[in-house]
Amino acid sequence: MTTYNAGQYDVIVVGAGHAGVEAGVAAARMGAKTLMLTLNLDMIAFMPCNPSVGGPAKGIVVREVDALGGVMGKVIDKTYIQMRMLNTGKGPAVQALRAQADKTLYMKEMKNILENEENLTLRQGMVDSLIIEDGVCKGVVTETKASYFADAVIITTGTFMRGKVLMGNVEYESGPNNQRPSLKLSKNLEELGFELTRFKTGTPPRVISHSIDYSKTEIQPGDENPKSFSYETTEQILDQLPCWLTYTNEFTHQVINDNLNLSSMYSGVKRGTGARYCPSIEDKIVRFSDKPRHQIFLEPEGRDTEEVYVQGLSTSLPEYVQNEIIKTIPGLENAQIMRPGYAIEYDVVVPSQLWPTLETKKIPGLFTAGQLNGTSGYEEAAGQGIMAGINAAAKVLGKEPVILDRSQAYIGVLIDDLVTKGTNEPYRLLTSRAEYRLLLRHDNADLRLTEIGHELGLISEERYNKFIEKKQLVEEEKQRLREIMIKPNDLVNQVMEEANAALLKEAAKAYDLLKRPELSYDSIEKMIEENPNLTDEQKEQVAIQVKYEGYIKKANEQVARMLKMEDKKVPANIDYDDISGLATEAREKLKKIHPLSLGQASRISGVNPADISILLIYIEQGQIARVAN
Repeated sequence: MTTYNAGQYDVIVVGAGHAGVEAGVAAARMGAKTLMLTLNLDMIAFMPCNPSVGGPAKGIVVREVDALGGVMGKVIDKTYIQMRMLNTGKGPAVQALRAQADKTLYMKEMKNILENEENLTLRQGMVDSLIIEDGVCKGVVTETKASYFADAVIITTGTFMRGKVLMGNVEYESGPNNQRPSLKLSKNLEELGFELTRFKTGTPPRVISHSIDYSKTEIQPGDENPKSFSYETTEQILDQLPCWLTYTNEFTHQVINDNLNLSSMYSGVKRGTGARYCPSIEDKIVRFSDKPRHQIFLEPEGRDTEEVYVQGLSTSLPEYVQNEIIKTIPGLENAQIMRPGYAIEYDVVVPSQLWPTLETKKIPGLFTAGQLNGTSGYEEAAGQGIMAGINAAAKVLGKEPVILDRSQAYIGVLIDDLVTKGTNEPYRLLTSRAEYRLLLRHDNADLRLTEIGHELGLISEERYNKFIEKKQLVEEEKQRLREIMIKPNDLVNQVMEEANAALLKEAAKAYDLLKRPELSYDSIEKMIEENPNLTDEQKEQVAIQVKYEGYIKKANEQVARMLKMEDKKVPANIDYDDISGLATEAREKLKKIHPLSLGQASRISGVNPADISILLIYIEQGQIARVAN
C-alpha cells in the first residue's frame, strides 16, 4: 500500500504523554505550525504509575517548566486532590511541592488545553517510521500510510516502544495500562543506526477503597494552606482528600520470599534494567532483608473513583500471589484488587546519542524527549519535553537554540547528565545530582527562568510585568532593611523572647537581624512600625536571599569558575585521534559524546583532569595557529 501526503507542518510531536504535551505546546506557542500524533486521544497526559506530581527535585522541575511557560504546573494546580510541601523542617534547597492528582481530571484538563491551542493540530495515529531525506528527518509515516512532513520531529513515546508487560511467567506485548505498544518505530530507529537499550519499570496493584479498613492506617492530610506549582495560580483547592500510611510486616515478607522464583524480576523473564530509586517490593525485600517493614501509602486516584493506588507495592509477581501479599498488610486484610500490578519493559534511546538541545547527533531534525531517553517520572519527561519543543521550534524558525546550564535549572542538570554521562538504568532526578542546588530552589524558579520564557514568547506580557514588579519589590525591601536600625526596647525584646532569640542589647540593622536563623521576616515586621504590603511569596524571597546571602555568594563564585570552562568551546571538527597524550578511554569517550565545551568534556566519565589539560593545550595551539595564518 502506498502512502499519501497528509499535510505539511513545522514540527511534529510523536506521543502525547508528559513530554509530548510540553513539547507540542511550546513549539506551537513559539509560532511553529505543530502536529501532535498520539495512539489514543483519550489517554493524553495519562499517569500509568503514581497519580502524583512533584517531590524532591521533581517538584522544582515542575516550577521550572512553569517559569519557562509550560503547562504541567497550571494543570496540576487545577486538578489536585492533595497538596503538600515536603521537607519544611529543612533548608530551602531541598523543599519541594508534591501533589496527589485526580488523574482523570488531569487528563481531561490537559486535552482541553491541546484542543484549544492555536497552531497545534491534535490527531490520533500510530507512527511506524520516519521520513529521512539526504540524512535529515523530514517527517513521519503512520500505520495507515499517512505521510506527514515537517522540518523537525520530536519522538516522545515514553514506555510504549516494543513495550512488554510482565507478571510472573506471563508476558505479552503491551504499552502501559493495556494500551497498544509501538513496535515498528523501534525497528526503524535501529535500521537508521541508533543504539537502543532495554529498561523496565513497574506499577503496584490498585484496590477498591470501600474494602480498606482505614482505622488500621495512619492518616496523611494535605497542607491547610496549600501552595501552588504555577506562578499564575491564584486560587487553591481547599477540600483535599487524605492519603493513608500502613506497613508491610514479617508475614508480607514471608509470602514474597516464598514466591520469589515466580517474580519476573528473579525468574529470568525480565531482561530490562529496573529503576534503582523505585524498586519493586521483591527487590526491597531482597536488598534490604534486615528491615522488618516497609512503608505503604494508600493514595486515591481521584474524586470520582474508588480506585486506590498502593504506593510501595510495585510488583511483577503473579496475580494470585499479589492477592496473598495484600491480605497480610494492616488495613488491607479484606482489600479487593481492581487492577493487578505488573512490570513493563520498553526500548530506550541511549541518550549519549543526543546533543544538549535533545536533537539527535546522527539525524538532524530529529529530537527525542521523555522516558524514551532513559528517565523515570512525569516531571523529568515534562522538563525534557519543553526543551525539545523550544529547540525544535527554534531550529525551524531560524532562532538560536536554548541550552540550560547546570547552574540555571534542574532541567539543565537532567539533560547534561543524560547527554554527557548517559545512564545504565532509569534516571531519576535527585537534589544530590545538582552541585548548585542552593541556587536551584523551589522558591526562585521564576527568577532563574522567566526572562528566557519571555524572550521565547512563552510568557505573556501581563505575567512578565508582574514578575518584574516582584523582583523590584524584593530588591527595594532588602535595601529598606539595610537602612532601618532597630533599637532594643520592650517590644523588640518581647519578639526576641517569643522567637527564642538572644535579647537585643544594642541597635542593629533589620537586615542583619533577619540573618539570624531563629528570626523570621514576620518577626522583623513586628519590630518595625511601618512595613510595605508584600505578599507571602515576596516575603519568603526576601528572607531566603538575606539569610543565605553568604552561601549564595559562594555558590555564584563556583558557577563563575564553571562558566569559564563552559565558555571554552571544543571545535565541532576536532579530530581526537590527532591529539597525542590522551588516555585511550578518554579518546573513545570524547569521540562518542562530542562535547561542545571543555566544561562538558570534564564531566564525561573516564575523562580525567590530565586529559582536559591536554585537550585545552591542543585547542589553544590550534587557535594560535589559525591567528598566525
